[in-house]
Amino acid sequence: MFTIDIVLKNVPLPLGVDRKEAEAAQALYQQLMDAMKAGSPQVMELTCDRQTDKKVAISTKEIIAVQLTDKDAGDTVTSRGGFFAQLVQQTSS
Repeated sequence: MFTIDIVLKNVPLPLGVDRKEAEAAQALYQQLMDAMKAGSPQVMELTCDRQTDKKVAISTKEIIAVQLTDKDAGDTVTSRGGFFAQLVQQTSS
């Protein structure tokens, strides 16, 4: 299972959606990256493979970061939004 975490402006926790296949996860990651680069605001509706009734609509102009992680890789040290967790750990030492 792959998780795509999306960090939005002024929202303290990332939004996350899951994909079963690596190709689908990479495609969604690239779609989000392309939307961020485009600069023209649009609304994207995302669904989740793990919770099929889960839906979220986001404005692409509010995205500030996207993270793709492989939940099957066995990395239990990082939490959701791991790049922020690592940053906090480094700065608090």
